[in-house]
Amino acid sequence: QVQLVESGGGLVQAGGSLRLSCAASGITFSINLMAWYRQAQGKQRELVASLTSGGSTNYADSVKGRFTISRDNAKNTWNLQMNSLKPEDTAVYYCYAATRNPYWGQGTQVTVSS
Repeated sequence: QVQLVESGGGLVQAGGSLRLSCAASGITFSINLMAWYRQAQGKQRELVASLTSGGSTNYADSVKGRFTISRDNAKNTWNLQMNSLKPEDTAVYYCYAATRNPYWGQGTQVTVSS
């Protein structure tokens, strides 16, 4: 059974940092793409950052220069380092993996206070 489990969310003041982690288990095929999405209250889910198996990254314009996605290959884990957080970064953050099928984590709340 495939599971993606996020950790690292929480409450932080504007300007602070958080590091999200996603641990994947039960995936027997290579992960072609791993990503982080977020969904703020009343808004659509949006891509925050993605990382391909080849090492290519993509970031939403709103987080470029502040967020960094990385992978720990040995542990099948990927992370999202979030710096200089803003209140508009407040959302539920979901990790995502694409193998032969797409998989989603359950989400972790990030709240940035002003």
